[in-house]
Amino acid sequence: MCQQTKNNPMPFRRIFFLIILLICSFRVSAQDSEAEAVKTVIRQLFEGMKRGDSAMVKAVFLPNAILHTAGTTKTGEMKLVSGDVNGFVTAVGAPHTSVWDERITFGQVLVDGPLASVWTPYQFYLGEKFSHCGVNSFQLFKSPEGWKITYLIDTRRKEHCL
Repeated sequence: MCQQTKNNPMPFRRIFFLIILLICSFRVSAQDSEAEAVKTVIRQLFEGMKRGDSAMVKAVFLPNAILHTAGTTKTGEMKLVSGDVNGFVTAVGAPHTSVWDERITFGQVLVDGPLASVWTPYQFYLGEKFSHCGVNSFQLFKSPEGWKITYLIDTRRKEHCL
C-alpha cells in the first residue's frame, strides 16, 4: 500500500478530477433541459396545428419570424417559397374539413446560449390520409418570454418517405 504523505499529490488529483466531473455533469444536464424546453415549443406548434388553435400556434413564433419552403417544381427547377407567419396562423385557425396532423421525429437539437437549431423529419396527414413528407429545420431564439421560433424552412415531397 502506498502511504499518503505531504508530498503525495494523489488526494489533490482525485478532488480536482471530481470537481471537473461535477462541472461537466451540470453543464450536460443544463443543456438537456434547454433541449427539452426547445422541443416543448416545437411540440406546441404541431399540437396547435392539429387542434386548429391559432393562438397556440402564434404563441411559439417571434412576430417577425421567417417561413420558407424549399422544393422542386414539376419541371425540376429548385424553388424557395416565402411564407408569412400571420397568414400561416390565420390558415391554422380557419375552419378546414380535415385535421392537420404533422407527425415529427426529432433529429438533432443543438443549443448554444440563446440560439437553438432543430431538425425534424415529418409526415403530414390530412385527417388519416397521407399528404406529403419532408424535413423541418427550425431556428429558435430564447427571448425574455422563453424559446420562440424565429426561422422555419421545410421541404415537401410525396415520394421517398419513411
